[in-house]
Amino acid sequence: MGSSDQLLLSDLLQHTVRCDLGLDHGPGVMAWMHPPVHRLLGWVSRPSALRMTREVWRLDQCCGFTDDQVFVRGEPAVTDPTTLDRLPTLLNAELLDRHGERLGAVADLVFDPTSGDIQHYLVSRSDPRLPGTSRWRLTPDRIVDQQPGVVSTGLDGLDDLPLSRSSVRQDLLQRTQRWRDQLRDIGDRAGDRLEGWLDEPPWDEPSEPSWQDSAEPPPQRRPPAPSSDQVDPLDDWDDQLWDEQQQRRSRSRDEDPWV
Repeated sequence: MGSSDQLLLSDLLQHTVRCDLGLDHGPGVMAWMHPPVHRLLGWVSRPSALRMTREVWRLDQCCGFTDDQVFVRGEPAVTDPTTLDRLPTLLNAELLDRHGERLGAVADLVFDPTSGDIQHYLVSRSDPRLPGTSRWRLTPDRIVDQQPGVVSTGLDGLDDLPLSRSSVRQDLLQRTQRWRDQLRDIGDRAGDRLEGWLDEPPWDEPSEPSWQDSAEPPPQRRPPAPSSDQVDPLDDWDDQLWDEQQQRRSRSRDEDPWV
């Protein structure tokens, strides 16, 4: 192959194989791999739905792609399904955590078309045949042990792996979690602000300055007037002043024409 881009195995198997003679060799049906070194050696096609024979192609026989076809050069190796069932593979193997509990299944893989090196596996929590299921990336270095149909890891859960593709349900869970985190942050900020308000001292009303804090001497206060039981109002009565006031009032009424 001329390209070194990574390729998804399921995409390769969806293409119909066409040789350099122009013959149709059918769609891909399974991978041919070497699990101990995590390498894809080739793939298998089914030339006819009426015959039991299968055709095995080496990865280096592939020479090009179109949207729905993969072009190969040379001839395939013809075999039968019984022989293919004995080929080792990690696909559809159960993925176990560090305690031996099932986490999911190996559903797919991503490989380098030039060398066949497997970059990472894709793990599904539920049945990998269901459309739209989530996929997590499992690199070969995370695998502790591998047996036929079983892959053991040191993982505590699928959350330890990066998410490659999320389902609608997984997207909803992630969005709901983000909303909860945002609401929790808003509540924490509001609580911190309220605590800050409660910790501040109460506002004091402005008080009048004390004469002790002022450089000017305090104003002299007038002595309080004596009460009515101590002073007789007739002591200051002036008869002459009273007569003069009455005479002025009488003259003013005589001079007013409207009275």
